Amino acid sequence: MKLTRKLVLAKAKASDLDSVKKLNCWGCNLTDISIFSQISHVEVLTLSVNSITTLSSLAGCLSLSELYLRRNQIPCLSELSHLRPLTCLRVLWLAENPCCGTDSSQYRLTVLRCLPRLQKLDNQVVTEEELSLALVEGVEIITPPATAQIELSNNGLTDVETENDPLNYSMEETNKIREKLGMKLLPRDKFPSLSSPSTREVKPTANKTHALEAILLLLKDLDEEELRIVHTATQNKLQKYTLTPESLPLSLQLQETTEVQH
Repeated sequence: MKLTRKLVLAKAKASDLDSVKKLNCWGCNLTDISIFSQISHVEVLTLSVNSITTLSSLAGCLSLSELYLRRNQIPCLSELSHLRPLTCLRVLWLAENPCCGTDSSQYRLTVLRCLPRLQKLDNQVVTEEELSLALVEGVEIITPPATAQIELSNNGLTDVETENDPLNYSMEETNKIREKLGMKLLPRDKFPSLSSPSTREVKPTANKTHALEAILLLLKDLDEEELRIVHTATQNKLQKYTLTPESLPLSLQLQETTEVQH
């Protein structure tokens, strides 16, 4: 069953989708929740006891703080990657889904590694010890294969274009660094648009270049103390390299030769 606009407004007793803050769709036999791509301000969402298989439509619900998904058909934990942008999410109930598997301890650590801001998982309070252990023993969750809906959200670009797009890659790299630092993830609209044909041309770029772009973007948000830490780390890294004449740019080599002659 598809969750429709009419059903959402009736259950939430709201006049429009933007005003929906809390929604309870427990046991409605739902299979399609794509309507949530239009409900960006929902804060508490109950979708337990349904037949939901993907969480991709929830990626834009940035105000979501509580999400109840018990007893659905979520196939794998990679679906949780869609919840990473939800920086307000503090409560998640995911138990009794196929993705939970048989190893409850490993499942819990993997979820917490993906969503370290959670304060309660499956009705159990998250401890500092669990979060620390999750960084070591939790399995890193990989983004699931792109769906048709995700393709539409990429401004009409194909999966290959999006994957190889230097701008998109830099955004992912930036957010990966920001997540490790406990900083708020940047939405795609903070980056320049790829609407013009000229900007859609994909040029091969080395992974190191992508990482450099991500770091430079991140520097804009660091305060003085954090910049000093980066500066110290950079100096320590540079000390590992020895500067030889062969490593100098040609212009500098010529300059040194000229100085010697004079």
